[in-house]
Amino acid sequence: MYKLSKKSLSRLEGIDPVLFEIVKEAIKESPIDFGVPSSGGLRTAEDQNELFTKGVSKCDGYNKKSRHQTGKAFDIYAYVDGKASWDTQHLTDIANHILKIAKDQFNVNLIWGGTWKWKDLPHYEIKQ
Repeated sequence: MYKLSKKSLSRLEGIDPVLFEIVKEAIKESPIDFGVPSSGGLRTAEDQNELFTKGVSKCDGYNKKSRHQTGKAFDIYAYVDGKASWDTQHLTDIANHILKIAKDQFNVNLIWGGTWKWKDLPHYEIKQ
């Protein structure tokens, strides 16, 4: 059984309360430990634009806004052997678990960025 660190919990402040509860519930029985990166929760337009400029987001924060800016999205990373892991299999195993928890326990259909043409394995958002 895992639990989110204080740092990961603080990074989720301001996101949709249902998403917050999904993440807190999912970590408990996750097949792999996970955490929330520094830009994994609510983002300002400036934060979003910085990620766009770095080439890690398709949303510039101004003309094309991210769901992170409205608190309707979150990102995670796998935590393996004491460090962050972006391994495809780790993130896929966690995704299958998070999606199941969201649907079975909260009746929420999350969208996972791993199913997109431009893969974003750490990303989850509430279906519009």
